[in-house]
Amino acid sequence: MNQGKLIIFSAPSGSGKTTIVRHLLNTFPNKLSFSVSACTRLPRAHEIHGKDYYFLSSEAFKKHIAENEFAEWEEVYAGNYYGTLKSEIQRIWDSGKTVIFDVDVKGGLKLKEVYGEQALAVFVKVNSPEEIQNRLLSRQTETAETLATRLGKIQYEMSFENEFDYVLVNDNLETTLIEAESLIMSFVQPETHPSK
Repeated sequence: MNQGKLIIFSAPSGSGKTTIVRHLLNTFPNKLSFSVSACTRLPRAHEIHGKDYYFLSSEAFKKHIAENEFAEWEEVYAGNYYGTLKSEIQRIWDSGKTVIFDVDVKGGLKLKEVYGEQALAVFVKVNSPEEIQNRLLSRQTETAETLATRLGKIQYEMSFENEFDYVLVNDNLETTLIEAESLIMSFVQPETHPSK
């Protein structure tokens, strides 16, 4: 069984982690592969099963839990489960690539706990709560109720930033992307990364 490395990007909603992960995948297509999470929520209009998420029924998800097939899983919102299948991680390692994750804060910490030194856990944050609210509203996917739920969860998730290996402040996207690229190179290929 191949063992590899994992890079975990976690953040409260609206912090920009998905934008950062997409950029890194485009920048390092031969080194990184995205870990597709499983979830029980319904797909949004643009989402594709197996590419954005593995969309599972609650029954199927719970069967995977019972059979210890998740590296991590969480009931993120009432009745909505998200998790990472161990088989997904192994699939990427078998292809010779490093796994990159875009997961919630608790999922990220659980992955770091399970994989230890094989994992680099990065917490992405925005310094302004107003900026996060503006970003969530600009998505136009939130109702007043889901926005209130997400904002409450953001406050809670911010309390975990010190448990991550690295905190990436995303107040200027261009600067953040350069910093993220440097992090990837020093973790994936430390021996070939030029010292600054």
